[in-house]
Amino acid sequence: MNTHKIAVVAGDGIGPEVIAEGVKVLKTISELNPKINFEFTEFPWGCEYYVKTGKMIADDGMEQLKKFDAIYLGAVGYPGVPDHISLWGLLLKIRKGFDQYVNLRPVKLLEGAECPLKGVDRSQIDMIVVRENSEGEYAGAGDWLFKDKPEEVVLQTGVFSRKGCERVIRYAYELARKEGKTLTSISKANALNYSMVFWDQIFEEVGKEYPDVKTYSYLVDAACMFFVKQPERFQIVVTSNLFGDIITDLGAAISGGMGLAAGANINPERTFPSMFEPVHGSAPDIAGQGKANPLAAIWSVSQMLDFFGYENWGSKVLNAIEQVMVEKKHLTPDMGGTSKTNDVGDAVIEVLKKMA
Repeated sequence: MNTHKIAVVAGDGIGPEVIAEGVKVLKTISELNPKINFEFTEFPWGCEYYVKTGKMIADDGMEQLKKFDAIYLGAVGYPGVPDHISLWGLLLKIRKGFDQYVNLRPVKLLEGAECPLKGVDRSQIDMIVVRENSEGEYAGAGDWLFKDKPEEVVLQTGVFSRKGCERVIRYAYELARKEGKTLTSISKANALNYSMVFWDQIFEEVGKEYPDVKTYSYLVDAACMFFVKQPERFQIVVTSNLFGDIITDLGAAISGGMGLAAGANINPERTFPSMFEPVHGSAPDIAGQGKANPLAAIWSVSQMLDFFGYENWGSKVLNAIEQVMVEKKHLTPDMGGTSKTNDVGDAVIEVLKKMA
């Protein structure tokens, strides 16, 4: 039996509701395949914990998480706690502390999902965005000078190291080669004359080692336009931390909405645990009402299964999500349905059982 230890940080708002459904899916897979076992340990960290303790995570939280094979994160953020506190105190702390330098976000129009773009079919929206996840514009470097004075100045410094850029770009090239797909780099070298010129240079340098991979390079503003007008241009995409954050939300908008937005924060060397999460946020306005869409959280379970080497089960989970959306019997209000969060999770599980 292969046992995988999962740290569950359900977090804030709708986080606990959607994560509960993903955990149910993993437990079902264990039942269907006794050779796979998942052990779950829950942690209470998040904004509610911050209100009580002044900390988003326990002092020894990172040491505790090191012992796990993966982290399953719900959502971070709640009214009353500033967003930069919640983000830097938990999510970014884990990403940086565990060197999860690859953020994988699938942008794929699943069967049954609605696309707001006219005349676009499923074959035209099928990409994976490889986002640099450890430095760049989210490095947290800068200064705040002459605060509250007329000459007040704020500096936000992007940090682009050769190591940081090269390793994520190489990861993207390897993925493109493995999948037999094109690779597109997205930057903004015409305006960001140091960081993005450097990024483009490294993209070209690494590319010399992958002559079999067909490449493209777009400025981020042009890329956003093509995401909407010609999404079929993109298969594997690699970009910086900030641009990756923005374009994947745009990608979610054209492929069914944030309720289907999943993400994996990967430490490829497996020196530290990787983290899997829906990226839709905590949605406090609907928390506790059973309206939250759990499909993004379940899709992130599919990514976790792929990471553990169970690609067959990862595909089955994704196929089960598609079947539930096609049948339209069990969908949450954001997808035009009236079902509760747990009903959607149960529907996915029923489909999985039929596939076994």
